[in-house]
Amino acid sequence: MKYPGLAFIGSRNIARPWAAALAAVVAAAVVVATPHAAGAAQAPVGLGTATSYAVLAGSAVTNTGPSVVTGDLGVSPGSSVTGFPPGTVIGTVHAADAAAVQAQVDLTTAYNDAAGRTPVTSVPTELGGTTLTPGVYTSAAGTLGITGNLTLDAQGDPQAVFIFQAASTLITASASTVTLIGGAQACNVFWQVGSSATLGTASGFVGTILALTSITATTGATVNGRLLARNGAVTLDSNTITRSDCAPPPVRTTTTTLATSDASVPVGTPVTFTATVTSTAGPVPTGGVRFTADTTTDLGTVQLDSAGHAAATIANLAPGTHAIVATYLGSISLDTSASAPLTQVITAIVPPIPPTPPVPPVPPVPGGRGGSGQAGSGQGNAQVNAADHVRVRRDSVRDHRGRHHRKGRLITIRTLHTIEGVIGENRRGGHHSTTRSRAANHPPHHRAHHKPPKPPHAHTRIWRHRPPIWRHRPPGK
Repeated sequence: MKYPGLAFIGSRNIARPWAAALAAVVAAAVVVATPHAAGAAQAPVGLGTATSYAVLAGSAVTNTGPSVVTGDLGVSPGSSVTGFPPGTVIGTVHAADAAAVQAQVDLTTAYNDAAGRTPVTSVPTELGGTTLTPGVYTSAAGTLGITGNLTLDAQGDPQAVFIFQAASTLITASASTVTLIGGAQACNVFWQVGSSATLGTASGFVGTILALTSITATTGATVNGRLLARNGAVTLDSNTITRSDCAPPPVRTTTTTLATSDASVPVGTPVTFTATVTSTAGPVPTGGVRFTADTTTDLGTVQLDSAGHAAATIANLAPGTHAIVATYLGSISLDTSASAPLTQVITAIVPPIPPTPPVPPVPPVPGGRGGSGQAGSGQGNAQVNAADHVRVRRDSVRDHRGRHHRKGRLITIRTLHTIEGVIGENRRGGHHSTTRSRAANHPPHHRAHHKPPKPPHAHTRIWRHRPPIWRHRPPGK
């Protein structure tokens, strides 16, 4: 029976419009591109005491020909080691001793660690002709093979780790190779194999094989790494096995110090901060140094010179105390570092205080002590002190009591009435005259109250019609 719009493909009927989409899905499932990265950075697989071994087997170690093993050789729980000589072991042979037992325990731990690493990137069985970056790789088919050359690129990180998981076997072809670039190290390449591994004739292999069963190195194969088998045997034939040890990581630490041209300057004055960067490894660092004030204020970035110095001149810091820090930004081979905070004081400019004007002298009291009272004559020209004020006030009060007014002059009864009579007034046209009686010479408004002379103090209360007139008020009164 035929249906319109359907085409027969194999044993299935599929609608024509879906055919193209299905083909694309199938192609995507079959074609796997070589990945450039494989997830987060991995830590090396810890080998424990098995680290010192170049060859470790579970049942036996067998050699044919002049194989050279650099590193320890061991077997446990088996004890058979044959072919040495003619083989050579540059290290220690442990046959079923306590060291070999412990090494097998640590190998089991390492095997399980490698088998459980994630995240995993799926790759084709054939790894030859590809370039892989650090990460964890597995094969959907459960097997891994190398024909030709496999390149492992650490991308400049000598601590980069590569882990390969094969559920069953690992097989390399004759004359196949593994090449390390970008700083990759053989000590950081691990192959976890679920059954057995076989290395082809004259092949060059890199990394540590952690096999559940057995490992066979055919004639002339070389290994930069380790051959570690948990349960089965390790078989050698004129091979060179060199245990791979990681080179110590390069010393990347740096130290940054900071100095100032002047720890305290007025606001607006340029101050120069000089950073000096040194590396523990020895070479003079290169790159930039960033200067900051009070953690958040960026003062700029200056490149290091050939001596490892960077100087920044700043003139716009606000008044106050600032914490200046210089931070080396690092380079490909050196880590960053920061100086200890440096205290910089910026002082504000205070305007000068104008001089205090001189206090003007107090004028002398008229009639006071010191002569005529004119400037520059006697004590009367000096400033009147407190005692003078009291004395002048007492004399003034005494002289103002009972005053007469005569043509603009002030005279007192004490002046007019003395034991000798009225003196010095008859020639000036005054109203007191020595040729007349004292009563007749008094003005009319005085006659009614005139009485015979009495001591001067007796006349101080008779002049009630006029208040005292002050020519000069003493200072402060």
